[in-house]
Amino acid sequence: MTKRFEAVIFDWAGTTVDYGCFAPVKAFQEAFKEFGVEPTMAETRKPMGMLKHDHIETMLHMDRIARAWEDKHGAAPTDADTDAVCAHFEPKLLSILDGFADPKPGVIDAVAELRAEGLKIGSTTGYTDRMMEIVVPKAAENGYAPDFWISPDGTNGFGRPYPYMVFRNLEKLGVTDVRRAVKVGDTLSDIREGKNAGVFTVGVTEGSSQMALSQDEFEALSDQDKAKARTAARDAFVAAGADAVIDTMAELPTLLKQIA
Repeated sequence: MTKRFEAVIFDWAGTTVDYGCFAPVKAFQEAFKEFGVEPTMAETRKPMGMLKHDHIETMLHMDRIARAWEDKHGAAPTDADTDAVCAHFEPKLLSILDGFADPKPGVIDAVAELRAEGLKIGSTTGYTDRMMEIVVPKAAENGYAPDFWISPDGTNGFGRPYPYMVFRNLEKLGVTDVRRAVKVGDTLSDIREGKNAGVFTVGVTEGSSQMALSQDEFEALSDQDKAKARTAARDAFVAAGADAVIDTMAELPTLLKQIA
């Protein structure tokens, strides 16, 4: 494995922790409700993986939400409205984050196997530093601790799909070539971030924001419906440019050995 790759850079919520990426979804929806607008699950998840301020701005400019906002407030949403929703979003998310830092199935063992092969473990996120100050120690308590993490706060606010957080990982981890790094994520923004950075990019379907199901919801599906959900997420990742797609993190070490 080490012949090709030197590091794996993971996303956080929906990829390594928080099955289904539910913490930010709940906080986004509650923040919009404070302003009399109720976004759907699909609308809330579409920009997932972006810097949270950019995520809110993107939602506010979706046609249906923009119309609902104008109906409620008498004017089209502005930059000040983005700031106002964000001000409501952050405390809501901060208040629940420590309950959404459990590693997803297979993550701890996969990371241990990757490290045993000599790979370094990096990470990027759409969360802010303040949010990560809650998530990182809690995830470590639960058994997951990458070698490095960075939020958009560390790249002058340039989050995904910009490649700069990946570049900071490469620098910090001492990766010799972008082709020797892997980016793993659960959103289309993750895939675009990896492609823009020039690294090998992997989407993960189960427990992803793209699939948008809790673990209980997914496990309650029939085998046929599970296969449909995996396929739909896989197709979206491939369309976004993913170099490979896995269903669970347990598959990652084998995948990287096969392509090394």
